[in-house]
Amino acid sequence: MNSRMTMYSKSNRTLDMSISRAIIVVVLCAFVFAGCQRAAASNGRDLTKDERMHWWRDARFGMFIHWGLYAVPAGEWKGKRIGGIGEWIMERADIPVAEYETLAKKFNPVKFNADQWVKIAKNAGMKYIVITSKHHDGFCLWDSKVTDYDIIDATPFGRDILGELSRACKKHGIRLCFYHSIMDWHHPDAQAPFHPNYNSRNRTNPNFGRYVETYMKPQLKELITKYGPLGVLWFDGEWIGDWSEPQGRDLYKYIRALQPDIIVNNRVGKGRKGMEGLNKGDQEYAGDFGTPEQQIPAKGLPGVDWESCMTMNATWGYKHYDHNWKSKEDLLRKLADIASKGGNFLLNVGPTAEGLIPEPSVERLAAMGEWMKINGESIYGTTASPIGKVPWGCCTAKPGKLYLHVFDWPEDGKLEVPEIEDGIKKAYLLANKRTKLRVTRKGDKIVVAVPDSAPDPINTIVALEIKSK
Repeated sequence: MNSRMTMYSKSNRTLDMSISRAIIVVVLCAFVFAGCQRAAASNGRDLTKDERMHWWRDARFGMFIHWGLYAVPAGEWKGKRIGGIGEWIMERADIPVAEYETLAKKFNPVKFNADQWVKIAKNAGMKYIVITSKHHDGFCLWDSKVTDYDIIDATPFGRDILGELSRACKKHGIRLCFYHSIMDWHHPDAQAPFHPNYNSRNRTNPNFGRYVETYMKPQLKELITKYGPLGVLWFDGEWIGDWSEPQGRDLYKYIRALQPDIIVNNRVGKGRKGMEGLNKGDQEYAGDFGTPEQQIPAKGLPGVDWESCMTMNATWGYKHYDHNWKSKEDLLRKLADIASKGGNFLLNVGPTAEGLIPEPSVERLAAMGEWMKINGESIYGTTASPIGKVPWGCCTAKPGKLYLHVFDWPEDGKLEVPEIEDGIKKAYLLANKRTKLRVTRKGDKIVVAVPDSAPDPINTIVALEIKSK
Protein backbone atom coordinates (compact mmCIF):
# COMPACT_ATOMS: atom_id res chain seq x y z
CA MET A 1 0.00 0.00 0.00
CA ASN A 2 2.82 2.41 0.91
CA SER A 3 4.58 1.56 -2.34
CA ARG A 4 1.44 2.27 -4.33
CA MET A 5 0.96 5.51 -2.41
CA THR A 6 4.57 6.51 -3.16
CA MET A 7 4.11 5.77 -6.84
CA TYR A 8 0.81 7.68 -6.83
CA SER A 9 2.51 10.61 -5.13
CA LYS A 10 5.37 10.63 -7.62
CA SER A 11 3.02 10.44 -10.58
CA ASN A 12 1.03 13.29 -9.10
CA ARG A 13 4.20 15.37 -8.67
CA THR A 14 5.18 14.61 -12.27
CA LEU A 15 1.71 15.53 -13.44
CA ASP A 16 1.77 18.70 -11.34
CA MET A 17 5.15 19.69 -12.83
CA SER A 18 3.82 19.05 -16.36
CA ILE A 19 0.73 21.09 -15.64
CA SER A 20 2.86 23.88 -14.16
CA ARG A 21 5.09 23.94 -17.24
CA ALA A 22 2.03 23.96 -19.47
CA ILE A 23 0.53 26.85 -17.52
CA ILE A 24 3.78 28.81 -17.78
CA VAL A 25 3.90 28.21 -21.54
CA VAL A 26 0.26 29.27 -21.93
CA VAL A 27 0.82 32.42 -19.86
CA LEU A 28 3.98 33.33 -21.79
CA CYS A 29 2.17 32.73 -25.08
CA ALA A 30 -0.66 34.93 -23.91
CA PHE A 31 1.76 37.75 -23.09
CA VAL A 32 3.56 37.33 -26.41
CA PHE A 33 0.25 37.27 -28.26
CA ALA A 34 -0.94 40.40 -26.47
CA GLY A 35 2.36 42.14 -27.20
CA CYS A 36 2.23 41.16 -30.87
CA GLN A 37 -1.37 42.27 -31.00
CA ARG A 38 -0.50 45.71 -29.68
CA ALA A 39 2.55 46.02 -31.91
CA ALA A 40 0.64 44.95 -34.98
CA ALA A 41 -2.15 47.34 -34.15
CA SER A 42 -0.07 50.42 -33.54
CA ASN A 43 3.52 49.75 -34.68
CA GLY A 44 4.69 51.11 -31.37
CA ARG A 45 2.31 54.07 -31.22
CA ASP A 46 -1.29 54.69 -30.30
CA LEU A 47 -3.67 54.40 -33.22
CA THR A 48 -5.83 57.39 -34.01
CA LYS A 49 -9.57 56.89 -33.85
CA ASP A 50 -9.74 57.14 -37.66
CA GLU A 51 -7.19 54.33 -37.95
CA ARG A 52 -9.10 52.12 -35.50
CA MET A 53 -12.43 52.82 -37.20
CA HIS A 54 -11.19 52.38 -40.77
CA TRP A 55 -12.22 48.71 -41.27
CA TRP A 56 -15.57 49.28 -39.58
CA ARG A 57 -16.42 52.30 -41.73
CA ASP A 58 -15.43 50.35 -44.81
CA ALA A 59 -17.57 47.32 -43.83
CA ARG A 60 -20.97 49.04 -43.60
CA PHE A 61 -22.86 45.72 -43.14
CA GLY A 62 -22.73 43.22 -40.28
CA MET A 63 -24.68 40.37 -38.69
CA PHE A 64 -26.10 40.58 -35.18
CA ILE A 65 -26.77 37.22 -33.48
CA HIS A 66 -28.96 36.96 -30.38
CA TRP A 67 -28.67 33.44 -29.02
CA GLY A 68 -28.91 31.89 -25.59
CA LEU A 69 -31.13 29.91 -23.24
CA TYR A 70 -34.15 32.00 -24.25
CA ALA A 71 -34.17 30.09 -27.57
CA VAL A 72 -35.46 27.05 -25.64
CA PRO A 73 -38.84 28.49 -24.58
CA ALA A 74 -38.88 30.39 -27.89
CA GLY A 75 -41.35 33.00 -26.66
CA GLU A 76 -43.63 30.65 -24.74
CA TRP A 77 -43.70 29.85 -21.02
CA LYS A 78 -45.88 27.19 -19.37
CA GLY A 79 -48.16 27.06 -22.38
CA LYS A 80 -48.61 30.83 -22.62
CA ARG A 81 -47.21 33.06 -25.36
CA ILE A 82 -45.22 35.85 -23.74
CA GLY A 83 -45.37 39.31 -25.26
CA GLY A 84 -42.33 41.35 -26.15
CA ILE A 85 -38.95 40.32 -27.48
CA GLY A 86 -37.84 36.71 -27.06
CA GLU A 87 -34.58 37.25 -25.17
CA TRP A 88 -36.47 39.13 -22.41
CA ILE A 89 -38.70 36.17 -21.51
CA MET A 90 -37.07 35.78 -18.09
CA GLU A 91 -38.18 39.29 -17.15
CA ARG A 92 -41.44 39.40 -19.12
CA ALA A 93 -42.69 36.07 -17.76
CA ASP A 94 -41.38 36.85 -14.25
CA ILE A 95 -39.34 33.61 -14.11
CA PRO A 96 -37.35 33.08 -10.88
CA VAL A 97 -33.59 32.63 -11.31
CA ALA A 98 -33.55 29.01 -10.12
CA GLU A 99 -36.39 28.09 -12.47
CA TYR A 100 -34.80 29.84 -15.45
CA GLU A 101 -31.48 28.05 -14.77
CA THR A 102 -33.13 24.71 -15.61
CA LEU A 103 -33.27 25.79 -19.26
CA ALA A 104 -29.52 25.14 -19.44
CA LYS A 105 -30.14 21.40 -19.16
CA LYS A 106 -32.38 21.63 -22.24
CA PHE A 107 -30.00 23.72 -24.33
CA ASN A 108 -28.34 21.23 -26.67
CA PRO A 109 -27.90 22.87 -30.11
CA VAL A 110 -26.64 19.77 -31.91
CA LYS A 111 -27.30 21.34 -35.34
CA PHE A 112 -25.04 24.33 -34.65
CA ASN A 113 -22.41 24.70 -37.34
CA ALA A 114 -20.12 27.72 -36.94
CA ASP A 115 -18.74 27.40 -40.45
CA GLN A 116 -22.25 27.42 -41.90
CA TRP A 117 -23.27 30.50 -39.89
CA VAL A 118 -20.21 32.45 -40.96
CA LYS A 119 -20.70 31.50 -44.61
CA ILE A 120 -24.31 32.71 -44.45
CA ALA A 121 -23.03 36.08 -43.23
CA LYS A 122 -20.21 36.22 -45.76
CA ASN A 123 -22.44 35.26 -48.68
CA ALA A 124 -24.85 38.02 -47.63
CA GLY A 125 -22.04 40.55 -48.07
CA MET A 126 -21.58 41.07 -44.33
CA LYS A 127 -18.10 41.88 -43.07
CA TYR A 128 -18.46 41.32 -39.33
CA ILE A 129 -20.48 39.31 -36.81
CA VAL A 130 -21.61 40.51 -33.38
CA ILE A 131 -22.85 37.65 -31.17
CA THR A 132 -24.25 37.75 -27.64
CA SER A 133 -21.45 36.41 -25.46
CA LYS A 134 -23.75 37.07 -22.48
CA HIS A 135 -27.21 38.64 -22.57
CA HIS A 136 -29.19 40.08 -19.65
CA ASP A 137 -30.04 36.58 -18.40
CA GLY A 138 -26.37 36.08 -17.50
CA PHE A 139 -25.80 32.84 -19.43
CA CYS A 140 -22.39 32.65 -21.15
CA LEU A 141 -21.69 31.13 -24.58
CA TRP A 142 -18.07 30.31 -23.72
CA ASP A 143 -16.20 28.41 -21.00
CA SER A 144 -15.83 31.17 -18.44
CA LYS A 145 -13.48 30.53 -15.54
CA VAL A 146 -15.44 32.76 -13.14
CA THR A 147 -18.77 30.92 -13.41
CA ASP A 148 -20.26 27.52 -14.18
CA TYR A 149 -23.30 29.18 -15.75
CA ASP A 150 -21.92 28.67 -19.22
CA ILE A 151 -22.17 26.50 -22.31
CA ILE A 152 -19.50 24.03 -21.13
CA ASP A 153 -20.45 23.49 -17.50
CA ALA A 154 -24.23 23.95 -17.45
CA THR A 155 -25.45 22.31 -20.68
CA PRO A 156 -25.32 18.86 -22.26
CA PHE A 157 -23.85 20.46 -25.39
CA GLY A 158 -20.44 21.05 -23.85
CA ARG A 159 -18.85 22.79 -26.84
CA ASP A 160 -17.26 26.23 -26.92
CA ILE A 161 -19.56 28.14 -29.24
CA LEU A 162 -17.47 31.31 -29.29
CA GLY A 163 -14.30 29.33 -29.90
CA GLU A 164 -15.82 27.58 -32.91
CA LEU A 165 -17.13 30.88 -34.28
CA SER A 166 -13.73 32.50 -33.76
CA ARG A 167 -12.03 29.83 -35.85
CA ALA A 168 -14.70 30.01 -38.57
CA CYS A 169 -14.47 33.81 -38.75
CA LYS A 170 -10.70 33.67 -39.17
CA LYS A 171 -11.09 31.04 -41.87
CA HIS A 172 -13.56 33.12 -43.89
CA GLY A 173 -12.14 36.59 -43.28
CA ILE A 174 -14.99 37.89 -41.12
CA ARG A 175 -14.39 40.13 -38.09
CA LEU A 176 -15.64 38.55 -34.86
CA CYS A 177 -17.26 40.91 -32.35
CA PHE A 178 -19.06 40.32 -29.06
CA TYR A 179 -22.18 41.79 -27.53
CA HIS A 180 -21.96 41.83 -23.71
CA SER A 181 -24.60 42.87 -21.21
CA ILE A 182 -23.61 45.13 -18.34
CA MET A 183 -26.85 44.23 -16.62
CA ASP A 184 -27.05 40.67 -15.27
CA TRP A 185 -30.28 39.14 -13.98
CA HIS A 186 -28.51 36.02 -12.75
CA HIS A 187 -25.53 37.27 -10.73
CA PRO A 188 -26.34 37.88 -7.03
CA ASP A 189 -24.24 41.07 -6.95
CA ALA A 190 -26.11 42.58 -9.88
CA GLN A 191 -29.89 42.85 -10.41
CA ALA A 192 -31.02 39.41 -9.29
CA PRO A 193 -31.64 40.19 -5.57
CA PHE A 194 -34.44 42.53 -6.61
CA HIS A 195 -36.45 39.89 -8.46
CA PRO A 196 -38.99 40.32 -9.91
CA ASN A 197 -37.85 43.88 -10.69
CA TYR A 198 -34.97 42.74 -12.92
CA ASN A 199 -34.93 45.86 -15.07
CA SER A 200 -34.58 48.59 -12.43
CA ARG A 201 -33.42 52.01 -13.57
CA ASN A 202 -33.22 53.44 -10.04
CA ARG A 203 -32.86 50.67 -7.44
CA THR A 204 -29.26 49.75 -6.72
CA ASN A 205 -27.37 46.71 -5.48
CA PRO A 206 -24.75 47.53 -2.81
CA ASN A 207 -22.48 44.81 -4.20
CA PHE A 208 -22.59 45.91 -7.84
CA GLY A 209 -19.01 47.24 -7.71
CA ARG A 210 -17.84 43.80 -6.64
CA TYR A 211 -19.69 42.29 -9.61
CA VAL A 212 -17.86 44.67 -11.98
CA GLU A 213 -14.38 44.03 -10.59
CA THR A 214 -14.54 40.29 -9.84
CA TYR A 215 -16.92 39.11 -12.54
CA MET A 216 -17.59 41.41 -15.47
CA LYS A 217 -14.03 42.66 -16.02
CA PRO A 218 -12.48 39.17 -15.70
CA GLN A 219 -15.03 37.85 -18.21
CA LEU A 220 -14.26 40.64 -20.67
CA LYS A 221 -10.56 39.88 -20.29
CA GLU A 222 -11.29 36.23 -21.09
CA LEU A 223 -13.17 37.21 -24.23
CA ILE A 224 -10.46 39.56 -25.50
CA THR A 225 -7.44 37.41 -24.68
CA LYS A 226 -8.93 34.04 -25.60
CA TYR A 227 -10.84 34.91 -28.76
CA GLY A 228 -9.21 38.14 -29.92
CA PRO A 229 -8.21 40.22 -31.57
CA LEU A 230 -11.86 41.28 -31.60
CA GLY A 231 -13.40 43.84 -33.90
CA VAL A 232 -15.96 45.34 -31.52
CA LEU A 233 -17.19 44.99 -27.97
CA TRP A 234 -20.88 45.91 -28.15
CA PHE A 235 -22.36 46.73 -24.73
CA ASP A 236 -25.99 46.90 -23.62
CA GLY A 237 -28.00 47.11 -20.39
CA GLU A 238 -26.28 50.34 -19.37
CA TRP A 239 -29.54 52.03 -18.34
CA ILE A 240 -29.66 50.41 -14.87
CA GLY A 241 -29.28 52.63 -11.83
CA ASP A 242 -26.03 50.94 -10.82
CA TRP A 243 -24.20 52.08 -13.97
CA SER A 244 -22.78 55.54 -14.58
CA GLU A 245 -20.86 57.41 -17.25
CA PRO A 246 -17.65 57.49 -15.12
CA GLN A 247 -17.90 53.69 -14.79
CA GLY A 248 -18.32 53.51 -18.55
CA ARG A 249 -15.19 55.58 -19.17
CA ASP A 250 -13.25 53.38 -16.75
CA LEU A 251 -14.42 50.21 -18.49
CA TYR A 252 -13.63 51.72 -21.89
CA LYS A 253 -10.02 52.39 -20.76
CA TYR A 254 -9.75 48.89 -19.29
CA ILE A 255 -10.81 47.28 -22.57
CA ARG A 256 -8.56 49.47 -24.72
CA ALA A 257 -5.62 48.59 -22.46
CA LEU A 258 -6.24 44.90 -23.23
CA GLN A 259 -6.61 45.51 -26.98
CA PRO A 260 -5.68 49.03 -28.11
CA ASP A 261 -7.25 48.79 -31.56
CA ILE A 262 -10.64 47.47 -30.42
CA ILE A 263 -13.83 49.45 -31.12
CA VAL A 264 -16.42 49.95 -28.37
CA ASN A 265 -20.00 51.15 -28.78
CA ASN A 266 -21.45 54.08 -26.84
CA ARG A 267 -23.53 51.89 -24.54
CA VAL A 268 -20.40 51.21 -22.52
CA GLY A 269 -21.46 54.51 -20.94
CA LYS A 270 -24.85 56.18 -20.83
CA GLY A 271 -25.17 57.07 -24.54
CA ARG A 272 -28.15 54.75 -24.95
CA LYS A 273 -29.29 55.29 -28.53
CA GLY A 274 -26.33 57.14 -29.94
CA MET A 275 -28.33 60.32 -30.42
CA GLU A 276 -27.62 62.07 -27.17
CA GLY A 277 -24.04 61.35 -26.24
CA LEU A 278 -21.29 61.16 -28.80
CA ASN A 279 -21.91 64.59 -30.32
CA LYS A 280 -20.41 66.04 -27.14
CA GLY A 281 -17.14 64.30 -27.81
CA ASP A 282 -15.20 61.37 -26.43
CA GLN A 283 -13.82 63.46 -23.57
CA GLU A 284 -17.23 63.47 -21.90
CA TYR A 285 -18.87 60.30 -23.21
CA ALA A 286 -17.36 56.85 -23.53
CA GLY A 287 -17.54 54.82 -26.72
CA ASP A 288 -16.64 55.08 -30.39
CA PHE A 289 -19.99 54.95 -32.19
CA GLY A 290 -23.71 55.53 -31.68
CA THR A 291 -26.30 52.77 -31.73
CA PRO A 292 -29.78 53.81 -32.90
CA GLU A 293 -31.99 50.76 -32.40
CA GLN A 294 -34.79 49.69 -34.76
CA GLN A 295 -34.60 53.05 -36.53
CA ILE A 296 -32.68 55.04 -39.11
CA PRO A 297 -32.01 58.65 -38.07
CA ALA A 298 -33.74 60.94 -40.58
CA LYS A 299 -30.55 62.88 -41.27
CA GLY A 300 -28.02 60.38 -39.99
CA LEU A 301 -25.72 61.54 -37.20
CA PRO A 302 -23.40 64.07 -38.90
CA GLY A 303 -19.88 64.01 -37.51
CA VAL A 304 -20.52 60.82 -35.54
CA ASP A 305 -19.90 57.17 -36.37
CA TRP A 306 -23.13 55.23 -35.96
CA GLU A 307 -24.75 51.89 -36.61
CA SER A 308 -28.44 51.01 -36.90
CA CYS A 309 -29.18 47.63 -35.34
CA MET A 310 -32.41 46.06 -36.50
CA THR A 311 -34.40 42.84 -36.39
CA MET A 312 -35.67 40.97 -39.47
CA ASN A 313 -38.97 40.26 -37.78
CA ALA A 314 -40.24 41.65 -34.43
CA THR A 315 -37.78 39.95 -32.05
CA TRP A 316 -34.04 39.63 -31.44
CA GLY A 317 -34.07 36.25 -29.69
CA TYR A 318 -35.95 33.40 -31.37
CA LYS A 319 -39.75 33.19 -30.99
CA HIS A 320 -41.30 30.26 -32.82
CA TYR A 321 -44.52 32.13 -33.69
CA ASP A 322 -43.05 35.46 -34.86
CA HIS A 323 -43.51 35.46 -38.65
CA ASN A 324 -43.58 39.24 -39.09
CA TRP A 325 -40.68 39.24 -41.55
CA LYS A 326 -39.41 42.31 -43.36
CA SER A 327 -39.18 41.81 -47.12
CA LYS A 328 -35.87 41.56 -48.96
CA GLU A 329 -36.84 44.78 -50.77
CA ASP A 330 -37.26 46.59 -47.47
CA LEU A 331 -33.98 45.28 -46.06
CA LEU A 332 -31.96 46.14 -49.16
CA ARG A 333 -33.37 49.65 -49.26
CA LYS A 334 -32.68 50.09 -45.54
CA LEU A 335 -29.06 49.07 -46.16
CA ALA A 336 -28.72 51.70 -48.90
CA ASP A 337 -30.51 54.37 -46.86
CA ILE A 338 -28.26 53.80 -43.85
CA ALA A 339 -25.08 53.90 -45.97
CA SER A 340 -26.32 57.08 -47.67
CA LYS A 341 -26.46 58.73 -44.24
CA GLY A 342 -22.98 57.55 -43.23
CA GLY A 343 -23.98 54.63 -41.02
CA ASN A 344 -23.55 50.87 -40.70
CA PHE A 345 -26.35 48.30 -40.79
CA LEU A 346 -26.23 45.55 -38.12
CA LEU A 347 -28.97 43.09 -39.11
CA ASN A 348 -30.07 40.46 -36.59
CA VAL A 349 -30.72 36.74 -36.75
CA GLY A 350 -32.14 34.75 -33.82
CA PRO A 351 -31.13 31.07 -34.09
CA THR A 352 -33.28 28.24 -32.75
CA ALA A 353 -32.42 26.13 -29.71
CA GLU A 354 -31.19 23.46 -32.14
CA GLY A 355 -28.62 25.90 -33.54
CA LEU A 356 -30.24 26.78 -36.86
CA ILE A 357 -30.68 30.25 -38.31
CA PRO A 358 -34.39 30.41 -39.29
CA GLU A 359 -34.98 29.76 -42.97
CA PRO A 360 -36.75 33.10 -43.63
CA SER A 361 -33.60 34.85 -42.37
CA VAL A 362 -31.38 32.66 -44.55
CA GLU A 363 -33.52 33.37 -47.62
CA ARG A 364 -33.43 37.14 -47.11
CA LEU A 365 -29.70 37.18 -46.47
CA ALA A 366 -29.08 35.14 -49.61
CA ALA A 367 -31.10 37.66 -51.65
CA MET A 368 -29.15 40.54 -50.13
CA GLY A 369 -25.93 38.72 -50.97
CA GLU A 370 -26.90 38.37 -54.63
CA TRP A 371 -27.52 42.11 -54.82
CA MET A 372 -24.25 42.87 -52.99
CA LYS A 373 -22.20 40.75 -55.40
CA ILE A 374 -23.19 43.14 -58.17
CA ASN A 375 -23.59 46.39 -56.27
CA GLY A 376 -21.38 46.09 -53.19
CA GLU A 377 -19.11 48.83 -54.54
CA SER A 378 -21.92 51.29 -53.83
CA ILE A 379 -22.01 50.30 -50.12
CA TYR A 380 -18.52 49.30 -48.93
CA GLY A 381 -16.25 52.18 -47.99
CA THR A 382 -18.78 54.81 -48.98
CA THR A 383 -19.63 58.03 -47.17
CA ALA A 384 -22.85 59.98 -46.72
CA SER A 385 -24.59 61.59 -49.66
CA PRO A 386 -23.34 65.06 -50.65
CA ILE A 387 -26.48 65.91 -52.66
CA GLY A 388 -29.16 65.94 -49.98
CA LYS A 389 -32.55 64.27 -50.06
CA VAL A 390 -33.76 63.06 -53.45
CA PRO A 391 -37.26 61.82 -54.40
CA TRP A 392 -36.19 58.66 -56.22
CA GLY A 393 -34.02 56.98 -53.58
CA CYS A 394 -30.68 57.92 -52.04
CA CYS A 395 -26.99 58.42 -52.83
CA THR A 396 -23.66 57.16 -51.50
CA ALA A 397 -20.23 58.55 -52.33
CA LYS A 398 -16.54 57.77 -52.72
CA PRO A 399 -13.74 60.07 -53.87
CA GLY A 400 -14.53 60.90 -57.48
CA LYS A 401 -17.76 58.86 -57.55
CA LEU A 402 -21.42 59.11 -56.70
CA TYR A 403 -23.71 56.08 -56.55
CA LEU A 404 -27.35 56.86 -57.19
CA HIS A 405 -29.58 54.25 -55.55
CA VAL A 406 -32.78 54.43 -57.57
CA PHE A 407 -35.77 52.87 -55.81
CA ASP A 408 -38.44 54.66 -57.87
CA TRP A 409 -37.53 54.47 -61.54
CA PRO A 410 -38.47 57.58 -63.58
CA GLU A 411 -41.31 56.80 -65.99
CA ASP A 412 -40.00 59.26 -68.58
CA GLY A 413 -36.47 57.78 -68.54
CA LYS A 414 -34.99 60.99 -67.09
CA LEU A 415 -33.30 60.80 -63.71
CA GLU A 416 -32.97 64.29 -62.25
CA VAL A 417 -30.08 64.90 -59.86
CA PRO A 418 -29.18 68.10 -57.97
CA GLU A 419 -26.43 69.90 -59.87
CA ILE A 420 -22.89 68.83 -59.11
CA GLU A 421 -20.56 71.80 -59.27
CA ASP A 422 -17.48 69.93 -60.45
CA GLY A 423 -19.18 68.30 -63.40
CA ILE A 424 -19.61 64.72 -64.50
CA LYS A 425 -17.04 62.79 -66.49
CA LYS A 426 -19.05 59.62 -67.04
CA ALA A 427 -22.38 57.97 -66.14
CA TYR A 428 -23.22 54.27 -66.35
CA LEU A 429 -25.17 51.44 -64.77
CA LEU A 430 -23.06 49.78 -62.09
CA ALA A 431 -24.43 46.34 -62.98
CA ASN A 432 -23.24 46.84 -66.56
CA LYS A 433 -20.42 49.37 -66.78
CA ARG A 434 -20.47 49.18 -70.57
CA THR A 435 -23.92 50.81 -70.53
CA LYS A 436 -22.93 54.48 -70.78
CA LEU A 437 -25.65 57.00 -69.99
CA ARG A 438 -26.10 60.47 -71.52
CA VAL A 439 -26.02 63.44 -69.17
CA THR A 440 -27.56 66.86 -69.85
CA ARG A 441 -28.41 69.95 -67.81
CA LYS A 442 -31.82 71.29 -66.88
CA GLY A 443 -31.71 74.51 -64.89
CA ASP A 444 -30.07 73.81 -61.55
CA LYS A 445 -30.16 70.04 -62.08
CA ILE A 446 -28.47 67.46 -64.22
CA VAL A 447 -30.49 64.85 -66.08
CA VAL A 448 -29.28 61.30 -66.64
CA ALA A 449 -30.99 59.43 -69.48
CA VAL A 450 -31.76 55.94 -68.19
CA PRO A 451 -33.41 52.87 -69.76
CA ASP A 452 -37.19 52.80 -70.00
CA SER A 453 -37.52 50.18 -67.25
CA ALA A 454 -35.48 49.55 -64.11
CA PRO A 455 -32.85 46.82 -64.54
CA ASP A 456 -33.34 46.09 -60.83
CA PRO A 457 -36.80 47.00 -59.48
CA ILE A 458 -35.53 46.97 -55.89
CA ASN A 459 -32.50 49.24 -56.25
CA THR A 460 -30.69 50.03 -59.50
CA ILE A 461 -27.34 51.79 -59.12
CA VAL A 462 -26.45 54.59 -61.52
CA ALA A 463 -22.78 55.47 -61.10
CA LEU A 464 -21.46 58.96 -61.77
CA GLU A 465 -17.75 59.69 -62.09
CA ILE A 466 -17.15 63.31 -61.19
CA LYS A 467 -14.16 65.58 -61.69
CA SER A 468 -13.66 66.36 -58.01
CA LYS A 469 -11.96 63.81 -55.76
